[in-house]
Amino acid sequence: MTYFLLVALGFAVGTFGTLIGAGGGFILMPILLLSYPQRSADELTAISLAMICCNATSGSISYARMKRIDYTSGVLFLMAGIPGAVLGAMTVAYIPRQAFNLVFGLVLIAGSLFIFFRPPRESGSSMSTHGGTRFRRTLIDAQGTRHEFAYNLPVGIVLSLFVGFASSLLGIGGGIIHVPAMVHLLDFPVHLATATSHFVLAAMTLAGTIVHLVDGSLRAGLAIAGCLAVGAVAGAQLGARLSHRIHGRWILRALAVALALVGMRILIAAVR
Repeated sequence: MTYFLLVALGFAVGTFGTLIGAGGGFILMPILLLSYPQRSADELTAISLAMICCNATSGSISYARMKRIDYTSGVLFLMAGIPGAVLGAMTVAYIPRQAFNLVFGLVLIAGSLFIFFRPPRESGSSMSTHGGTRFRRTLIDAQGTRHEFAYNLPVGIVLSLFVGFASSLLGIGGGIIHVPAMVHLLDFPVHLATATSHFVLAAMTLAGTIVHLVDGSLRAGLAIAGCLAVGAVAGAQLGARLSHRIHGRWILRALAVALALVGMRILIAAVR
């Protein structure tokens, strides 16, 4: 794949990934798996995580201007997510490529089914009291919209540990798991979930990328990652601007469709 195509791919992935708060790794990894069959799983996850880190950082800057990031929750989630990301980055080198493809495809399809069968709550304000002690949050975004919601903090921390591990293991950033889980399990408003997830994603993928730099798995793909990152940084700005014009339900539906299509394609490649 030429450098120009890599930059264009990074832009497209960065735009859509930021729009849905997933970082775009779930789109990029299948393309890398199909485009570079000779490369190992740890090399490809290193390339993907490096691009996602740049994309998520750029997108987070835009979301910060919109005042949609719940920084308190994000930092709490990172306390579990970063150790999980480091562990995942260290584990991927021990997984055979064929097994990696199979697990990756199943994870994507499972995520798609979860979103389809659990439609999002229609709410700009969620203060339900089920599930024991609730961590209550109130945010006012740049447009003046007041968001009030509450969630089970221990569940959020455990979830972040799993997301951090899965993100580095699969090279997908974890947003495809984190965003729907924050909406359905933690009662986050969709737009705050995408923004906060992007903030968390930036830090978790940085941790995973550092591990890959140290162990040398990113060295061979540094040029590829750099071209993808250039496009992703620009795409992230566009994705963040588009996000406030699209209803939260359609953001999740777009995510679900993308997960299903990509998951099936990877599974087909894995069983051949």
